Amino acid sequence: MASGFYKVPKAINEPVNSYAPGTPERDALLAKFKEMYAEKVDIPFYIGGKEYRTGNTVEIHPPFDTKHCVGQYHTAEKKHIEMAVENALEVRAKWAATSWEHRAAIFLKAADLLAGPYRYKMNAATMIAQSKNVMQAEIDAACELIDFLRFNVEFMTEIYSNQPTSSRGVWNRMEYRGLEGFVYAVTPFNFTAIAGNLPAAPAMMGNVVIWKPAATQVYSAQVIMELFKEAGLPDGVINMVTGNSGMITDTLLASPDFTGIHFTGSTPVFNSFWKTIGNNMENYKSYPRIVGETGGKDFIWAHPTANAKEVATAISRGAFEYQGQKCSAASRAYLPKSLWPAIKESVIKDVKSFKMGSPEDPSNFINAVIDAKAFKRLSGYLDQVKKDSDVEVIVGGGYDDSVGYFIEPTVLLTTNPKYETMCTELFGPIITIYVYEDAAWDETLDLIDETGEFALTGAIFSGDRYVIEHATNKLENAAGNFYINDKPSGAVVGQQPFGGARASGTNDKAGSVWNLLRWVNARTIKETFVTPKDYRYPFLGE
Repeated sequence: MASGFYKVPKAINEPVNSYAPGTPERDALLAKFKEMYAEKVDIPFYIGGKEYRTGNTVEIHPPFDTKHCVGQYHTAEKKHIEMAVENALEVRAKWAATSWEHRAAIFLKAADLLAGPYRYKMNAATMIAQSKNVMQAEIDAACELIDFLRFNVEFMTEIYSNQPTSSRGVWNRMEYRGLEGFVYAVTPFNFTAIAGNLPAAPAMMGNVVIWKPAATQVYSAQVIMELFKEAGLPDGVINMVTGNSGMITDTLLASPDFTGIHFTGSTPVFNSFWKTIGNNMENYKSYPRIVGETGGKDFIWAHPTANAKEVATAISRGAFEYQGQKCSAASRAYLPKSLWPAIKESVIKDVKSFKMGSPEDPSNFINAVIDAKAFKRLSGYLDQVKKDSDVEVIVGGGYDDSVGYFIEPTVLLTTNPKYETMCTELFGPIITIYVYEDAAWDETLDLIDETGEFALTGAIFSGDRYVIEHATNKLENAAGNFYINDKPSGAVVGQQPFGGARASGTNDKAGSVWNLLRWVNARTIKETFVTPKDYRYPFLGE
Protein backbone atom coordinates (compact mmCIF):
# COMPACT_ATOMS: atom_id res chain seq x y z
CA MET A 1 0.00 0.00 0.00
CA ALA A 2 1.39 3.40 -1.00
CA SER A 3 2.46 5.65 1.86
CA GLY A 4 3.66 8.63 -0.15
CA PHE A 5 3.27 10.60 -3.35
CA TYR A 6 6.27 9.24 -5.19
CA LYS A 7 8.29 11.04 -7.85
CA VAL A 8 9.93 8.82 -10.46
CA PRO A 9 13.43 9.57 -11.79
CA LYS A 10 13.36 12.26 -14.46
CA ALA A 11 13.39 10.67 -17.91
CA ILE A 12 16.34 11.70 -20.04
CA ASN A 13 17.09 10.32 -23.50
CA GLU A 14 19.76 7.63 -23.40
CA PRO A 15 23.07 8.89 -24.87
CA VAL A 16 23.99 7.24 -28.17
CA ASN A 17 27.41 5.61 -28.27
CA SER A 18 29.47 6.59 -31.32
CA TYR A 19 31.19 3.23 -31.97
CA ALA A 20 33.98 5.16 -33.65
CA PRO A 21 37.22 3.28 -34.35
CA GLY A 22 39.23 2.73 -31.17
CA THR A 23 36.31 3.20 -28.77
CA PRO A 24 35.74 0.56 -26.07
CA GLU A 25 32.06 0.16 -27.02
CA ARG A 26 33.04 -0.73 -30.58
CA ASP A 27 35.39 -3.47 -29.41
CA ALA A 28 32.88 -4.80 -26.88
CA LEU A 29 29.99 -4.93 -29.36
CA LEU A 30 31.98 -6.62 -32.12
CA ALA A 31 33.30 -9.18 -29.63
CA LYS A 32 29.72 -9.92 -28.54
CA PHE A 33 28.63 -10.17 -32.16
CA LYS A 34 31.38 -12.68 -32.90
CA GLU A 35 30.53 -14.72 -29.82
CA MET A 36 26.81 -14.90 -30.59
CA TYR A 37 27.41 -15.54 -34.29
CA ALA A 38 29.33 -18.68 -33.42
CA GLU A 39 26.58 -20.00 -31.14
CA LYS A 40 23.36 -21.82 -31.94
CA VAL A 41 20.40 -20.82 -29.81
CA ASP A 42 17.29 -22.87 -29.12
CA ILE A 43 14.48 -20.37 -28.49
CA PRO A 44 11.27 -21.44 -26.75
CA PHE A 45 8.01 -19.56 -26.53
CA TYR A 46 6.84 -18.37 -23.12
CA ILE A 47 3.53 -18.90 -21.36
CA GLY A 48 3.16 -18.05 -17.70
CA GLY A 49 6.90 -17.83 -17.33
CA LYS A 50 7.40 -21.40 -18.53
CA GLU A 51 9.48 -22.22 -21.59
CA TYR A 52 7.81 -24.40 -24.23
CA ARG A 53 9.68 -26.37 -26.88
CA THR A 54 7.42 -28.30 -29.23
CA GLY A 55 10.02 -29.66 -31.62
CA ASN A 56 8.31 -27.82 -34.48
CA THR A 57 11.14 -25.42 -35.22
CA VAL A 58 12.15 -22.71 -37.66
CA GLU A 59 15.83 -22.04 -38.34
CA ILE A 60 17.27 -18.54 -37.98
CA HIS A 61 19.58 -17.40 -40.78
CA PRO A 62 21.24 -13.95 -40.88
CA PRO A 63 19.89 -12.06 -43.93
CA PHE A 64 23.44 -11.11 -44.94
CA ASP A 65 24.73 -14.71 -44.80
CA THR A 66 21.84 -17.01 -45.58
CA LYS A 67 23.88 -20.22 -45.48
CA HIS A 68 24.81 -19.64 -41.83
CA CYS A 69 22.45 -20.73 -39.04
CA VAL A 70 22.49 -19.12 -35.59
CA GLY A 71 19.78 -21.28 -34.10
CA GLN A 72 16.10 -22.08 -34.17
CA TYR A 73 12.84 -21.20 -32.47
CA HIS A 74 9.92 -23.40 -31.52
CA THR A 75 6.38 -22.77 -32.74
CA ALA A 76 3.12 -23.04 -30.83
CA GLU A 77 -0.04 -24.95 -31.62
CA LYS A 78 -3.58 -23.70 -31.07
CA LYS A 79 -3.77 -25.41 -27.68
CA HIS A 80 -0.79 -23.37 -26.52
CA ILE A 81 -2.44 -20.11 -27.56
CA GLU A 82 -5.60 -21.06 -25.67
CA MET A 83 -3.37 -21.91 -22.70
CA ALA A 84 -1.75 -18.47 -22.95
CA VAL A 85 -5.17 -16.80 -22.72
CA GLU A 86 -6.15 -18.87 -19.71
CA ASN A 87 -2.87 -18.20 -17.94
CA ALA A 88 -2.91 -14.46 -18.68
CA LEU A 89 -6.38 -14.14 -17.22
CA GLU A 90 -5.28 -15.96 -14.07
CA VAL A 91 -2.35 -13.58 -13.67
CA ARG A 92 -4.37 -10.47 -14.46
CA ALA A 93 -6.04 -9.85 -11.08
CA LYS A 94 -2.81 -9.89 -9.09
CA TRP A 95 -0.89 -7.82 -11.63
CA ALA A 96 -3.66 -5.22 -11.99
CA ALA A 97 -3.73 -4.86 -8.19
CA THR A 98 0.04 -4.30 -8.00
CA SER A 99 0.84 -0.76 -6.90
CA TRP A 100 1.89 1.51 -9.74
CA GLU A 101 5.26 2.31 -8.20
CA HIS A 102 6.18 -1.38 -8.16
CA ARG A 103 5.18 -1.75 -11.80
CA ALA A 104 7.25 1.34 -12.55
CA ALA A 105 10.26 -0.05 -10.70
CA ILE A 106 10.29 -3.20 -12.85
CA PHE A 107 10.48 -1.29 -16.11
CA LEU A 108 12.94 1.28 -14.77
CA LYS A 109 15.17 -1.62 -13.78
CA ALA A 110 14.76 -3.11 -17.27
CA ALA A 111 15.90 0.21 -18.74
CA ASP A 112 19.00 0.28 -16.55
CA LEU A 113 19.81 -3.35 -17.33
CA LEU A 114 19.55 -2.59 -21.04
CA ALA A 115 21.71 0.50 -20.68
CA GLY A 116 24.31 -1.66 -18.95
CA PRO A 117 24.81 -5.43 -19.08
CA TYR A 118 22.24 -6.17 -21.81
CA ARG A 119 23.26 -3.43 -24.24
CA TYR A 120 25.70 -5.34 -26.42
CA LYS A 121 23.70 -8.56 -26.37
CA MET A 122 20.56 -6.77 -27.54
CA ASN A 123 22.45 -4.83 -30.19
CA ALA A 124 24.32 -7.90 -31.44
CA ALA A 125 21.11 -9.94 -31.70
CA THR A 126 19.54 -7.13 -33.73
CA MET A 127 22.57 -6.92 -35.99
CA ILE A 128 22.66 -10.67 -36.59
CA ALA A 129 19.02 -11.50 -37.30
CA GLN A 130 17.70 -8.13 -38.47
CA SER A 131 20.77 -7.05 -40.44
CA LYS A 132 21.35 -3.67 -38.81
CA ASN A 133 24.70 -1.92 -38.72
CA VAL A 134 26.21 -0.90 -35.38
CA MET A 135 24.65 2.57 -35.33
CA GLN A 136 21.18 1.49 -36.44
CA ALA A 137 21.23 -1.22 -33.76
CA GLU A 138 22.42 1.22 -31.10
CA ILE A 139 19.76 3.88 -31.74
CA ASP A 140 17.02 1.24 -31.96
CA ALA A 141 17.65 -1.82 -29.82
CA ALA A 142 19.42 0.02 -27.02
CA CYS A 143 18.61 3.73 -26.88
CA GLU A 144 15.04 3.85 -28.16
CA LEU A 145 13.88 0.90 -26.06
CA ILE A 146 15.54 2.41 -22.98
CA ASP A 147 13.76 5.69 -23.75
CA PHE A 148 10.39 3.97 -24.18
CA LEU A 149 10.72 2.33 -20.76
CA ARG A 150 11.87 5.41 -18.88
CA PHE A 151 9.59 7.97 -20.53
CA ASN A 152 6.55 5.69 -20.29
CA VAL A 153 7.02 5.53 -16.52
CA GLU A 154 7.01 9.32 -16.45
CA PHE A 155 3.94 9.47 -18.70
CA MET A 156 2.19 6.94 -16.47
CA THR A 157 2.62 9.19 -13.43
CA GLU A 158 1.35 12.13 -15.48
CA ILE A 159 -1.83 10.19 -16.25
CA TYR A 160 -2.39 9.15 -12.64
CA SER A 161 -1.87 12.71 -11.41
CA ASN A 162 -4.56 14.06 -13.74
CA GLN A 163 -7.46 14.39 -11.32
CA PRO A 164 -10.84 16.17 -11.38
CA THR A 165 -11.75 19.16 -9.22
CA SER A 166 -13.94 18.78 -6.15
CA SER A 167 -16.73 20.94 -4.76
CA ARG A 168 -17.59 21.70 -1.14
CA GLY A 169 -18.46 18.53 0.78
CA VAL A 170 -17.39 16.27 -2.11
CA TRP A 171 -14.12 14.57 -3.03
CA ASN A 172 -13.89 13.63 -6.71
CA ARG A 173 -11.12 11.41 -7.92
CA MET A 174 -10.20 9.47 -11.03
CA GLU A 175 -8.96 5.91 -11.00
CA TYR A 176 -6.99 4.49 -13.92
CA ARG A 177 -6.95 0.72 -14.09
CA GLY A 178 -5.97 -1.88 -16.66
CA LEU A 179 -8.43 -3.15 -19.26
CA GLU A 180 -10.71 -6.07 -18.49
CA GLY A 181 -9.12 -8.95 -20.38
CA PHE A 182 -5.84 -9.39 -22.28
CA VAL A 183 -4.03 -7.23 -24.84
CA TYR A 184 -2.66 -8.75 -28.04
CA ALA A 185 0.67 -7.18 -29.14
CA VAL A 186 1.83 -7.78 -32.71
CA THR A 187 5.28 -6.41 -33.53
CA PRO A 188 7.40 -5.95 -36.69
CA PHE A 189 10.90 -7.04 -37.64
CA ASN A 190 12.41 -3.64 -38.26
CA PHE A 191 12.60 -2.14 -34.76
CA THR A 192 13.59 -4.08 -31.67
CA ALA A 193 12.45 -1.06 -29.65
CA ILE A 194 8.92 -1.37 -31.04
CA ALA A 195 8.99 -5.10 -30.31
CA GLY A 196 9.75 -4.30 -26.68
CA ASN A 197 7.45 -1.31 -26.29
CA LEU A 198 4.24 -2.72 -27.75
CA PRO A 199 3.85 -5.40 -25.04
CA ALA A 200 5.55 -3.34 -22.30
CA ALA A 201 3.38 -0.22 -22.58
CA PRO A 202 0.06 -1.99 -21.83
CA ALA A 203 1.75 -4.15 -19.17
CA MET A 204 3.09 -1.07 -17.42
CA MET A 205 -0.49 0.21 -17.13
CA GLY A 206 -1.62 -2.99 -15.38
CA ASN A 207 -2.59 -5.17 -18.33
CA VAL A 208 -1.61 -8.72 -19.23
CA VAL A 209 -0.29 -9.25 -22.74
CA ILE A 210 0.08 -12.00 -25.32
CA TRP A 211 2.86 -10.96 -27.66
CA LYS A 212 3.57 -12.30 -31.14
CA PRO A 213 6.88 -10.99 -32.52
CA ALA A 214 7.68 -11.10 -36.23
CA ALA A 215 9.27 -14.38 -37.33
CA THR A 216 12.40 -12.52 -38.44
CA GLN A 217 12.79 -10.77 -35.07
CA VAL A 218 12.47 -13.72 -32.69
CA TYR A 219 16.22 -13.73 -31.97
CA SER A 220 16.19 -10.32 -30.27
CA ALA A 221 12.67 -10.94 -28.91
CA GLN A 222 14.19 -13.73 -26.83
CA VAL A 223 16.66 -11.22 -25.36
CA ILE A 224 13.76 -8.88 -24.53
CA MET A 225 12.08 -11.69 -22.58
CA GLU A 226 15.32 -12.38 -20.72
CA LEU A 227 15.61 -8.68 -19.91
CA PHE A 228 12.08 -8.42 -18.52
CA LYS A 229 12.50 -11.58 -16.46
CA GLU A 230 15.72 -10.31 -14.86
CA ALA A 231 14.03 -6.98 -14.18
CA GLY A 232 11.47 -8.85 -12.07
CA LEU A 233 8.41 -8.86 -14.33
CA PRO A 234 6.09 -11.50 -12.83
CA ASP A 235 5.51 -14.67 -14.82
CA GLY A 236 2.62 -14.50 -17.26
CA VAL A 237 2.29 -10.72 -17.47
CA ILE A 238 3.86 -10.82 -20.94
CA ASN A 239 3.57 -14.12 -22.80
CA MET A 240 5.61 -14.46 -25.99
CA VAL A 241 4.20 -16.86 -28.59
CA THR A 242 5.52 -17.82 -32.01
CA GLY A 243 4.03 -19.80 -34.86
CA ASN A 244 1.44 -19.50 -37.59
CA SER A 245 0.28 -15.88 -37.58
CA GLY A 246 -3.22 -16.61 -38.87
CA MET A 247 -3.85 -19.32 -36.29
CA ILE A 248 -2.57 -17.19 -33.41
CA THR A 249 -4.59 -14.15 -34.46
CA ASP A 250 -7.81 -16.05 -35.13
CA THR A 251 -7.59 -17.78 -31.77
CA LEU A 252 -6.94 -14.62 -29.79
CA LEU A 253 -9.45 -12.40 -31.59
CA ALA A 254 -12.15 -15.03 -31.04
CA SER A 255 -11.76 -14.89 -27.26
CA PRO A 256 -14.44 -12.99 -25.30
CA ASP A 257 -11.62 -11.68 -23.12
CA PHE A 258 -9.75 -9.99 -25.97
CA THR A 259 -9.64 -6.34 -24.94
CA GLY A 260 -7.22 -4.61 -27.27
CA ILE A 261 -4.56 -4.89 -29.94
CA HIS A 262 -1.25 -3.02 -30.05
CA PHE A 263 0.04 -3.39 -33.60
CA THR A 264 2.82 -2.26 -35.88
CA GLY A 265 2.98 -3.76 -39.36
CA SER A 266 1.41 -3.55 -42.78
CA THR A 267 -1.82 -1.73 -43.59
CA PRO A 268 -3.53 -4.78 -45.19
CA VAL A 269 -2.85 -6.91 -42.09
CA PHE A 270 -4.14 -4.20 -39.76
CA ASN A 271 -7.25 -3.78 -41.91
CA SER A 272 -7.89 -7.53 -41.69
CA PHE A 273 -7.63 -7.37 -37.89
CA TRP A 274 -10.10 -4.49 -37.79
CA LYS A 275 -12.60 -6.44 -39.90
CA THR A 276 -12.26 -9.56 -37.76
CA ILE A 277 -12.75 -7.56 -34.57
CA GLY A 278 -15.82 -5.90 -36.07
CA ASN A 279 -17.32 -9.24 -37.00
CA ASN A 280 -16.69 -10.56 -33.47
CA MET A 281 -18.09 -7.59 -31.55
CA GLU A 282 -21.02 -9.54 -30.12
CA ASN A 283 -18.59 -11.96 -28.47
CA TYR A 284 -16.51 -9.44 -26.52
CA LYS A 285 -17.06 -8.30 -22.96
CA SER A 286 -16.05 -4.75 -23.90
CA TYR A 287 -15.19 -2.68 -26.96
CA PRO A 288 -11.57 -3.55 -27.80
CA ARG A 289 -8.96 -0.82 -28.08
CA ILE A 290 -7.51 -0.92 -31.60
CA VAL A 291 -4.12 0.80 -31.81
CA GLY A 292 -2.02 0.46 -34.93
CA GLU A 293 0.89 2.06 -36.77
CA THR A 294 1.09 0.76 -40.30
CA GLY A 295 2.56 1.85 -43.63
CA GLY A 296 4.05 4.97 -45.08
CA LYS A 297 5.01 6.53 -48.39
CA ASP A 298 7.11 9.26 -46.92
CA PHE A 299 8.15 12.35 -48.85
CA ILE A 300 10.84 14.97 -49.15
CA TRP A 301 9.86 18.26 -50.79
CA ALA A 302 12.30 21.04 -51.57
CA HIS A 303 11.50 24.65 -52.45
CA PRO A 304 13.83 26.55 -54.82
CA THR A 305 15.16 28.43 -51.75
CA ALA A 306 16.38 25.18 -50.13
CA ASN A 307 20.04 24.29 -49.66
CA ALA A 308 20.90 21.60 -52.23
CA LYS A 309 23.51 19.88 -50.06
CA GLU A 310 21.12 19.65 -47.10
CA VAL A 311 18.43 18.13 -49.29
CA ALA A 312 20.90 15.63 -50.77
CA THR A 313 22.05 14.52 -47.31
CA ALA A 314 18.44 14.10 -46.20
CA ILE A 315 17.87 11.82 -49.21
CA SER A 316 21.03 9.79 -48.59
CA ARG A 317 20.24 9.27 -44.92
CA GLY A 318 16.45 9.31 -44.99
CA ALA A 319 16.07 6.85 -47.86
CA PHE A 320 18.93 4.44 -47.25
CA GLU A 321 19.55 4.06 -43.50
CA TYR A 322 18.63 0.49 -42.57
CA GLN A 323 18.10 -0.23 -46.27
CA GLY A 324 14.95 1.91 -46.28
CA GLN A 325 13.20 -0.65 -44.06
CA LYS A 326 11.65 1.97 -41.82
CA CYS A 327 8.03 3.02 -42.03
CA SER A 328 9.42 6.57 -41.85
CA ALA A 329 11.99 6.16 -44.65
CA ALA A 330 11.93 8.69 -47.48
CA SER A 331 10.75 6.94 -50.62
CA ARG A 332 9.54 9.81 -52.84
CA ALA A 333 11.02 13.26 -53.41
CA TYR A 334 9.80 16.38 -55.22
CA LEU A 335 12.67 18.64 -56.23
CA PRO A 336 12.83 21.96 -58.12
CA LYS A 337 14.48 21.97 -61.53
CA SER A 338 16.96 24.66 -60.50
CA LEU A 339 18.35 22.57 -57.65
CA TRP A 340 18.19 19.15 -59.27
CA PRO A 341 21.67 19.14 -60.92
CA ALA A 342 23.44 19.92 -57.63
CA ILE A 343 21.28 17.50 -55.60
CA LYS A 344 21.76 14.78 -58.21
CA GLU A 345 25.54 15.15 -58.19
CA SER A 346 25.72 15.03 -54.41
CA VAL A 347 23.37 12.05 -54.01
CA ILE A 348 25.17 10.01 -56.67
CA LYS A 349 28.48 10.74 -54.94
CA ASP A 350 27.02 9.65 -51.60
CA VAL A 351 25.49 6.44 -52.92
CA LYS A 352 28.63 5.42 -54.76
CA SER A 353 30.59 5.87 -51.52
CA PHE A 354 28.32 3.52 -49.56
CA LYS A 355 29.88 0.22 -48.57
CA MET A 356 27.57 -2.79 -48.47
CA GLY A 357 27.99 -6.07 -46.61
CA SER A 358 27.83 -7.72 -43.20
CA PRO A 359 27.05 -5.65 -40.07
CA GLU A 360 30.16 -7.18 -38.50
CA ASP A 361 32.17 -4.65 -40.55
CA PRO A 362 31.19 -1.25 -39.09
CA SER A 363 32.31 0.50 -42.26
CA ASN A 364 29.34 -1.02 -44.12
CA PHE A 365 26.61 1.61 -44.29
CA ILE A 366 24.27 -0.74 -46.20
CA ASN A 367 23.37 -4.27 -45.16
CA ALA A 368 21.00 -6.93 -46.47
CA VAL A 369 17.21 -6.61 -46.62
CA ILE A 370 15.32 -8.79 -44.20
CA ASP A 371 14.37 -11.94 -46.14
CA ALA A 372 13.80 -13.68 -49.47
CA LYS A 373 10.28 -12.28 -49.79
CA ALA A 374 11.53 -8.70 -49.49
CA PHE A 375 14.39 -9.40 -51.90
CA LYS A 376 12.04 -10.83 -54.51
CA ARG A 377 9.60 -7.92 -54.20
CA LEU A 378 12.27 -5.23 -54.46
CA SER A 379 14.24 -6.87 -57.26
CA GLY A 380 10.95 -7.22 -59.15
CA TYR A 381 10.39 -3.47 -58.99
CA LEU A 382 13.92 -2.86 -60.23
CA ASP A 383 13.39 -5.23 -63.16
CA GLN A 384 10.17 -3.42 -64.10
CA VAL A 385 11.82 -0.01 -63.90
CA LYS A 386 14.31 -1.05 -66.56
CA LYS A 387 11.41 -1.81 -68.92
CA ASP A 388 9.37 1.36 -68.39
CA SER A 389 9.89 4.50 -70.50
CA ASP A 390 8.80 7.09 -67.91
CA VAL A 391 11.43 6.25 -65.31
CA GLU A 392 15.20 5.78 -65.24
CA VAL A 393 17.84 4.58 -62.81
CA ILE A 394 20.09 7.45 -61.72
CA VAL A 395 22.33 5.29 -59.54
CA GLY A 396 22.15 1.73 -58.22
CA GLY A 397 19.57 -0.70 -59.55
CA GLY A 398 21.49 -3.93 -58.94
CA TYR A 399 20.80 -6.85 -56.63
CA ASP A 400 22.42 -10.13 -55.58
CA ASP A 401 21.26 -12.94 -53.28
CA SER A 402 24.18 -15.33 -53.78
CA VAL A 403 25.42 -14.69 -50.21
CA GLY A 404 22.67 -12.58 -48.63
CA TYR A 405 19.66 -10.52 -49.65
CA PHE A 406 21.50 -7.49 -51.01
CA ILE A 407 19.67 -4.73 -52.90
CA GLU A 408 21.75 -1.81 -54.11
CA PRO A 409 20.67 1.62 -52.86
CA THR A 410 18.78 2.96 -55.85
CA VAL A 411 17.69 6.43 -56.99
CA LEU A 412 15.02 6.57 -59.68
CA LEU A 413 13.97 9.61 -61.71
CA THR A 414 10.48 9.71 -63.17
CA THR A 415 8.60 12.10 -65.43
CA ASN A 416 5.32 10.70 -64.10
CA PRO A 417 4.46 11.92 -60.58
CA LYS A 418 2.00 9.03 -60.27
CA TYR A 419 4.46 6.35 -61.35
CA GLU A 420 4.01 3.21 -59.25
CA THR A 421 7.13 3.65 -57.12
CA MET A 422 5.95 7.18 -56.26
CA CYS A 423 2.72 5.77 -54.82
CA THR A 424 3.38 2.25 -53.52
CA GLU A 425 5.21 1.47 -50.29
CA LEU A 426 8.33 -0.53 -51.28
CA PHE A 427 10.02 -0.87 -47.87
CA GLY A 428 13.50 -1.04 -49.28
CA PRO A 429 16.48 1.10 -50.38
CA ILE A 430 14.73 2.72 -53.34
CA ILE A 431 13.69 6.36 -53.69
CA THR A 432 11.92 7.88 -56.68
CA ILE A 433 12.39 11.54 -57.60
CA TYR A 434 10.10 13.82 -59.54
CA VAL A 435 11.54 17.12 -60.77
CA TYR A 436 9.11 20.04 -61.06
CA GLU A 437 9.33 23.47 -62.64
CA ASP A 438 10.32 26.02 -60.00
CA ALA A 439 7.21 28.14 -60.52
CA ALA A 440 4.97 25.13 -59.82
CA TRP A 441 6.13 24.65 -56.23
CA ASP A 442 2.70 25.34 -54.73
CA GLU A 443 0.91 22.95 -57.10
CA THR A 444 3.45 20.31 -56.14
CA LEU A 445 2.27 20.50 -52.54
CA ASP A 446 -1.20 19.51 -53.74
CA LEU A 447 0.37 16.62 -55.63
CA ILE A 448 2.11 15.38 -52.50
CA ASP A 449 -1.10 15.49 -50.48
CA GLU A 450 -3.10 13.67 -53.14
CA THR A 451 -0.59 10.91 -53.90
CA GLY A 452 -1.05 7.59 -52.12
CA GLU A 453 -3.08 6.54 -49.13
CA PHE A 454 -0.58 7.14 -46.34
CA ALA A 455 0.13 10.02 -43.98
CA LEU A 456 3.04 9.00 -41.77
CA THR A 457 6.13 11.20 -42.20
CA GLY A 458 7.22 13.97 -44.52
CA ALA A 459 9.91 16.63 -44.79
CA ILE A 460 10.03 20.07 -46.38
CA PHE A 461 13.12 22.14 -47.16
CA SER A 462 13.09 25.89 -47.68
CA GLY A 463 14.97 29.02 -46.72
CA ASP A 464 11.81 31.14 -46.90
CA ARG A 465 9.78 31.30 -43.66
CA TYR A 466 6.59 32.31 -45.51
CA VAL A 467 6.94 29.22 -47.70
CA ILE A 468 7.63 27.02 -44.68
CA GLU A 469 4.46 28.19 -42.95
CA HIS A 470 2.40 27.83 -46.13
CA ALA A 471 3.66 24.30 -46.82
CA THR A 472 3.21 23.28 -43.18
CA ASN A 473 -0.43 24.34 -43.28
CA LYS A 474 -1.15 22.90 -46.71
CA LEU A 475 0.30 19.52 -45.79
CA GLU A 476 -1.35 19.34 -42.35
CA ASN A 477 -3.05 16.02 -43.16
CA ALA A 478 -0.19 14.50 -45.18
CA ALA A 479 2.09 13.43 -42.31
CA GLY A 480 1.67 12.70 -38.61
CA ASN A 481 5.37 13.43 -38.11
CA PHE A 482 6.39 16.52 -40.06
CA TYR A 483 9.97 17.71 -40.44
CA ILE A 484 11.23 21.15 -41.46
CA ASN A 485 14.70 21.20 -42.98
CA ASP A 486 15.49 17.66 -41.83
CA LYS A 487 15.04 14.10 -43.06
CA PRO A 488 11.65 12.48 -42.34
CA SER A 489 13.01 9.72 -40.10
CA GLY A 490 14.67 9.32 -36.72
CA ALA A 491 11.90 10.27 -34.27
CA VAL A 492 13.13 10.35 -30.66
CA VAL A 493 10.97 9.23 -27.72
CA GLY A 494 9.87 12.19 -25.64
CA GLN A 495 10.79 14.62 -28.42
CA GLN A 496 8.79 13.59 -31.49
CA PRO A 497 5.88 11.29 -30.53
CA PHE A 498 5.46 8.97 -33.51
CA GLY A 499 2.45 8.01 -35.59
CA GLY A 500 0.42 8.96 -38.63
CA ALA A 501 -3.15 9.00 -39.88
CA ARG A 502 -5.04 7.96 -43.01
CA ALA A 503 -3.83 4.46 -43.96
CA SER A 504 -0.77 4.89 -41.73
CA GLY A 505 -2.64 3.99 -38.57
CA THR A 506 -4.60 5.32 -35.63
CA ASN A 507 -2.00 8.01 -34.77
CA ASP A 508 -1.89 7.13 -31.07
CA LYS A 509 1.72 8.31 -30.86
CA ALA A 510 3.97 5.59 -29.47
CA GLY A 511 6.18 6.84 -26.69
CA SER A 512 3.70 9.41 -25.40
CA VAL A 513 1.03 9.92 -22.78
CA TRP A 514 -1.61 9.54 -25.53
CA ASN A 515 -0.60 5.98 -26.28
CA LEU A 516 -0.61 4.93 -22.63
CA LEU A 517 -4.10 6.39 -22.18
CA ARG A 518 -5.35 3.75 -24.60
CA TRP A 519 -4.44 0.99 -22.15
CA VAL A 520 -6.48 2.12 -19.15
CA ASN A 521 -10.09 2.17 -18.10
CA ALA A 522 -10.94 5.29 -16.15
CA ARG A 523 -13.37 5.23 -13.25
CA THR A 524 -14.72 8.42 -11.70
CA ILE A 525 -15.26 8.18 -7.95
CA LYS A 526 -17.39 10.72 -6.08
CA GLU A 527 -17.39 10.60 -2.31
CA THR A 528 -19.92 12.75 -0.43
CA PHE A 529 -19.03 13.59 3.15
CA VAL A 530 -22.44 14.76 4.43
CA THR A 531 -25.09 12.75 2.62
CA PRO A 532 -28.58 14.32 2.13
CA LYS A 533 -31.41 12.72 4.10
CA ASP A 534 -34.36 14.50 2.44
CA TYR A 535 -35.23 14.29 -1.24
CA ARG A 536 -36.76 17.81 -1.26
CA TYR A 537 -34.84 20.61 -3.00
CA PRO A 538 -35.30 24.27 -1.97
CA PHE A 539 -37.28 25.08 -5.11
CA LEU A 540 -40.09 22.84 -3.84
CA GLY A 541 -40.71 25.09 -0.84
CA GLU A 542 -44.13 26.88 -0.51
